[in-house]
Amino acid sequence: MQISKSVDEGAYEGVGLLVLGAGWTSTFLIPLLKSEQIKYAATTRDGRDDTIQFKFDPKSSDAGPFEMLPIAKTVLITFPLQGEGQAKHLVRMYESTHQKPGRSKPHFIQLGATSIWTAPKWQDESSPYEHADSRAIAEDELMACSEGAVLNLAGLYGNARQPRDWVDRVVKSKSDLKGKGALHVIHGEDVARAVVALHRNFTPKKRWLLCDMHVYDWWDLVQDWAIQTLRSAEVGVGQVDTSTAKVERQTELLNWVGELMLEEGVRALPRDTSSLGRTLDGRGFWKTMGIWPTQGRIR
Repeated sequence: MQISKSVDEGAYEGVGLLVLGAGWTSTFLIPLLKSEQIKYAATTRDGRDDTIQFKFDPKSSDAGPFEMLPIAKTVLITFPLQGEGQAKHLVRMYESTHQKPGRSKPHFIQLGATSIWTAPKWQDESSPYEHADSRAIAEDELMACSEGAVLNLAGLYGNARQPRDWVDRVVKSKSDLKGKGALHVIHGEDVARAVVALHRNFTPKKRWLLCDMHVYDWWDLVQDWAIQTLRSAEVGVGQVDTSTAKVERQTELLNWVGELMLEEGVRALPRDTSSLGRTLDGRGFWKTMGIWPTQGRIR
C-alpha cells in the first residue's frame, strides 16, 4: 500500500501538484494528496469546489488564464490534448508565465488512453503504437517539448462507475458479444497512486501503460453479472435492478454466452488469453515505481 517517496514535498515554492482538470480522477487523487500531505491546486472550468477557474484554449495566446495558476513541481493534464501544437502551446504558456532565473522547470504528466496500442496480441509500454492517432501525436509532442511523461490508462472504474454498467452500451446484439474479447481496467484509487508515484519518481520522456495487471474475458464477465442479477431477482434482495425488463435482458445475455460457447467451441470460461485478441501487459510501471495495484479483480 505504501507509495514510494523520493521527493521532498516541502523543498520548493508553490504547490507540489497542479491538477489541470479536476474531474472524475480527482475524486480519488485529491484525498490521496491530502493524506500524503502533498500541497496541491486544481482547476475546473467553472471554479467549483474551491478550484481555480481555468479553461485551456489551444487557439488563444492570452496569458491571463495561465497567470492565475500557481507554480508547481508537477503539472498533471487530465483532459485530452489532440494533434500537433496543443501540447507545445500549453507547455509554452505555462512556462512563460512561471519561469524565473534559477527556478526548475515543472514536470508534466499527461493522462491518456491505452487505445493507441493496436497490435493484435500482447503489448506493453515499449510496443509499437499508432503514431497517427491524434492523442498519441499530442503525447509525443509533450514528451519532446517538455520531457514530460504519459500515463495511458485502461478502462477507468470505481465508485459509481462500474464495468457491469457498460454491458448495455457495448453489447446490443449477440454479434456484438461474439466480437468481445479482452477487457482491461484500472481503478481510480490505483490511478491516484500511480500519479503520486510518478510525481515523486518522475520518468522524463516516458510513456507508460497503466492497468490492474488482469486480463478479463467479456464473455465470462457478462455471464457472471447476468447470474448475479437473476439470483437477486429470485430472492428479491440486494440493490441490483431486478425489474422484468432487466431480468429478461440478463436471461438473453446468459443464453447468448452459452450459445456462443457451443458455436465457437469454447469448453470453459474464462477463455484462454491467447484467444482474446489485444492484451495489455501492465507490469512495467508498477515494477519501476516499486508499488503494485491494490484493488484486485473487478466483480
